[in-house]
Amino acid sequence: MRIFLMNDAVDMARDACKAPEAYDQDLVMMLKQLIARGVIVKVCGTCMARCGIHKNQPYYEGAQRSTMAELAEWVVDSDRVITL
Repeated sequence: MRIFLMNDAVDMARDACKAPEAYDQDLVMMLKQLIARGVIVKVCGTCMARCGIHKNQPYYEGAQRSTMAELAEWVVDSDRVITL
């Protein structure tokens, strides 16, 4: 499994992003757990500066800056692609 974050989803790869109070799911923590299990997480580099409410904040360890060209390679090389 590989995960590519783009647009406002890039905030999920930043420590500045916190789960809303009384929210029963912490998506940032879930993403960190996936990284700890060896899942590759890449983040759109252009979106880092343009999207999200935490623009230009650093990514946490394990989330790697990437490009749309690399995403295109992933799609071509994949058996299945899920887009959310």
